[in-house]
Amino acid sequence: MITTEDEARAYVAGLTDAAGMTRLEAFAALVLAENQRQNLIAKPTEPQLWQRHIADSAQLIENVSRETLGPNAQGPWLDLGSGPGFPGIVIAALCPNMPVVLVESRARRVEFLEAVIAALNLPKCRVEGQRLERVTPFPARAISARAFAPLSKLLELSAPFSTRATAYVLPKGRSAAQELETLKPSIRAMFHVKHSLTDPDAGIIVKA
Repeated sequence: MITTEDEARAYVAGLTDAAGMTRLEAFAALVLAENQRQNLIAKPTEPQLWQRHIADSAQLIENVSRETLGPNAQGPWLDLGSGPGFPGIVIAALCPNMPVVLVESRARRVEFLEAVIAALNLPKCRVEGQRLERVTPFPARAISARAFAPLSKLLELSAPFSTRATAYVLPKGRSAAQELETLKPSIRAMFHVKHSLTDPDAGIIVKA
């Protein structure tokens, strides 16, 4: 379990190289600076930025297969309701050679995400600045969403982007098991809950 900022940084460092850590350090600074202008993250969580937000996002890549992250996987990683870039920007910073699409409809968040992508030099990451319903469907290698919609609605909206090979990694906090129980048994059987490394009471709904 990751309980401190030092542990969070060490964990993330184990997932990437020095260049990846440099990108994430720059991202952390941009988030804290922009948080003074718009509410990207809750102010009380600023001192735990690495634990509560960066490591919390980074752990998602450990819940998908290497094939999903590899160059031969079909389509980009799709992050729904990216907000300030958790987890989408973190994923892109860890895997800069993997295409990543961030869906975010709020104009100020879109501007921030586009500025971050330019600052971190992430040419394979792009923003769809509109509601998911208006995005032209494409096959996604993985779908993530941190605080996008209730699980049943999320699966409905993301269905046009999902194939049999698409992985899902959905941080759902303390409601993970409860939300999974709301699905039809045939759909529920495709998913399972993994414990979060950053919160002992939180879960991640996974379809790998």
